Amino acid sequence: MSWSDALTILAGFVGGLLSGALGIGGGQAFIPMMTIGFRFPQSLAQGTSLAAIVPTALAGGLTHLGEGNVVIRAALWMGGGGVVGAVLGALLAVEIPGSILSRLFGAFLIFNAWRLFTAARKPAAGIPKGA
Repeated sequence: MSWSDALTILAGFVGGLLSGALGIGGGQAFIPMMTIGFRFPQSLAQGTSLAAIVPTALAGGLTHLGEGNVVIRAALWMGGGGVVGAVLGALLAVEIPGSILSRLFGAFLIFNAWRLFTAARKPAAGIPKGA
């Protein structure tokens, strides 16, 4: 096993850990690791991430299912729509130049970071302020 293989396994572990713990889907971790850390082109990183997400999402989803943290009907509807959207999105992504695709993904990450930041600053329902 080479150092590159070991780093790839470590990146997969970190992405899987974040995916399972935070529900981010893994791509928000995998794609930046591949484009910045491994210097993959954006479209190659996205395709590789999608392929790697299947076992990661399955493992995390089954764990949450076992813990009773899944609304099955919603998951089935979202999964079905997600399959159709993933095919259409992948077909679209291969037509978009890499520089534009990278900027779109960066904007997506910034938007998600902003949403998470603002949501985290709001007091949780049912918890007294300052507790």
